[in-house]
Amino acid sequence: MLGFSFLIRRYEALKKRTVDTTNNTLETALRFSLLLLSVFTVVWLSVFLYVAFYYTYVPNIEHIKPVNLAFQACEAEKKEVNSAVCSFPKAHVLLTKSNSLLMVGQPYKITVFLEVPESDENRSVGMFLVCGELYSQKGVTVAHSCRSTMLRYRSPLLKALRMLALSGFYIFNILEEKQTLEVELFSNFEEDQNYPITDMHVEIRTERIQVYSSKVRIDAHLTGLRYLMFHWPMTSTILGVVFNMIVILFIIMLSWWHLYGPYNITEEETEGLCKPRFLNLQEEFEEEEGEERKYFLERKASSSEA
Repeated sequence: MLGFSFLIRRYEALKKRTVDTTNNTLETALRFSLLLLSVFTVVWLSVFLYVAFYYTYVPNIEHIKPVNLAFQACEAEKKEVNSAVCSFPKAHVLLTKSNSLLMVGQPYKITVFLEVPESDENRSVGMFLVCGELYSQKGVTVAHSCRSTMLRYRSPLLKALRMLALSGFYIFNILEEKQTLEVELFSNFEEDQNYPITDMHVEIRTERIQVYSSKVRIDAHLTGLRYLMFHWPMTSTILGVVFNMIVILFIIMLSWWHLYGPYNITEEETEGLCKPRFLNLQEEFEEEEGEERKYFLERKASSSEA
C-alpha cells in the first residue's frame, strides 16, 4: 500500500508539473505571438503612413506632353517656291483632363523642345521667338511668356571635320544632321489654387522654321524635404518609418499611462480607501454621542439630588 500511494503521489506530482509546464509554454507562446502581432502592426502602420505622406507631399517630378504644330497653308496663287506655310506654327496642348495637374505652392520649370534639321533654311532664319500661354479649365489666361532661340552656330571647317569624323554614323542613320533647341518659357511657375492650369498654347513666331517634332516638359523644382525624399528615397524611407514608429509607440505608452497609470484608481481600490475613513467617522460619532449622553445623565442626577 505504501508503494502504491507513493506511485500515485509521484504520478500526481508529475501530472501537475506537466500541466504547469504546458500552461507556461502556451502562455509564453501567446505572449510572443501578441508581441509579434503588435510589432508587425506598428511597422505596417508606420510604412503606410510614410507612403501616404510621400505621395501626398512629393509631386510628380516630370510631365511630358507632345506638341503637334499646325499652320495655315498658302493658297495656290500665293504659294512661294520654297515654303507652303502662311502662318505661324502653333499648337494647343491638353495638359490634363482633370481639374488640376500641378501641386499648389510647388515651383515648376516649363520648357519647350524643338527638334529641327540643320538645313540652310533654318540657319537663314536666325533668331526667332517661341511663345507659350497657360490657361485654366475656364479659359482664363494664367501666364504668358516668350523666349528667343536659334540654331547653334558651326563654322564650315568644323562641319567638314565633324562630318568626316562621324561619316560612318551618318551613313548608317545612327546620327542625323539635326539639333534639339531647348526653350525655357517659365522658370519658376507656381500653380494658382483658384485657376489651376489645364491647357497650354504654343506658338513659333516665324513662318520659315522647319521642325521635325516638338514637346513640352514640366519639371518640378524640388527643395528642402521634398528634394531629400525624392533623391535619397532609401534613407528617407528608413528615417521616416523609424520616426513614425517612435510617434506611434509614444502615443501607445501615453494612452496606457492614462488608462492604467498609478493615478488611476479602480472602483475596488476606491471603496477600500473610502471604507476606513467611513469607519473612523462612525467611531468618532459614537464617541461624541456617548459623551453627550454621559453629560446629560450627570446633569439629570445632580438636579435630582438638589
